[in-house]
Amino acid sequence: MPTKVNAKHILVKSEDEAKKILEELKSGKNFETLAKEKSKCPSGKKGGSLGWFSHGQMVREFEKAAFSLRKGQITLQPVKTQFGWHIIKVVDTWG
Repeated sequence: MPTKVNAKHILVKSEDEAKKILEELKSGKNFETLAKEKSKCPSGKKGGSLGWFSHGQMVREFEKAAFSLRKGQITLQPVKTQFGWHIIKVVDTWG
């Protein structure tokens, strides 16, 4: 398991909205563009970029999903946290 992950995410309020975004991604839409258009997180303005983080820096559900992905992968299902529903994309891993 990597010790650090560089990830982007799209945060929305509902599971249905997150699933619609996943469908748009599967049809070829750009992750960063969708993050800018639809994410409720301030990181959306930066294409969803969260930068590098290590274990213990994110909420448990988000961290578990992010650290389970390989470079370039996107979560297949929305990830629910106390903040809403996330679609996570891993940009890179280290360690």
